[in-house]
Formats: sequence, structure tokens, C-alpha cells
Amino acid sequence: MATTDNRTYATGKRKTAIARVWVSPGTGQVSVNGRAADDYFVRETSKMIMRQALELLEVQEQFDVTATVKGGGHSAQAEAMRHGISRALCVIDSEKRTPLKRAGFLTRDARKKERKKYGRPGARKRFQYSKR
Repeated sequence: MATTDNRTYATGKRKTAIARVWVSPGTGQVSVNGRAADDYFVRETSKMIMRQALELLEVQEQFDVTATVKGGGHSAQAEAMRHGISRALCVIDSEKRTPLKRAGFLTRDARKKERKKYGRPGARKRFQYSKR
């Protein structure tokens, strides 16, 4: 999390998705991987999740967001962006931390896919047991 030449940088994560987010004063344009956010995220829920932090603070028309996302699926990428935007907004103004924290946007969601274990077909599932 750093501030350089009028832009604030933060990293957001969710599952295996990593979002590198730059927030700068502007008109409310959001771009993801060089494309408009509405073109990048197809599902309406992903668009809504990505913008939740800005809408909570009612600053969606005051900041431009540029992001580079890698890994995961579109849903995890949207949540990683929300996490990164929230962290960047906290760096810009520390008074915004309380409502973002209360909404749970600053907490890193650590849930990931559990690894497959040896001797089993999946992480928890067992092979069929036959007594006779």
C-alpha cells in the first residue's frame, strides 16, 4: 500500500485471485486488465461486488480505479478487487476504515480449496467401503 504521483496502490486477494489496484481522483471510471469493468465482468453480481466499497462510502464518482487481476475465476477476481479498493481507500483517508471494516471489506477471506489427500479420491471423500 503506497501513494505515488496522485495514485494509491493496494493489493487485494481472494482464493487464488490477486488484484493489483490503483485508485486515483477522477470521474468514476473502472478498468480491469486494460478493459472497462463492465466489459471484463459479465455477471451483474460480479460488477456489484467489485463496486461495493465505493458505493458504501458514496464516492463512486470521485475516484478512478485501474486494476490488474490474475488467477482464480471471475467471482474471486471481483472479490479480490473489492478487497484491494477497500485497502486503497483506507490509505487515502483513514476515517473511511471504520465503515469498511464493519462491512467486512478489509478482512482477507482466507477460504481456499482444500488439497486432495493421498489414499482418497478427494480432500474429504473416501472410497466406497464394503464390509462383505
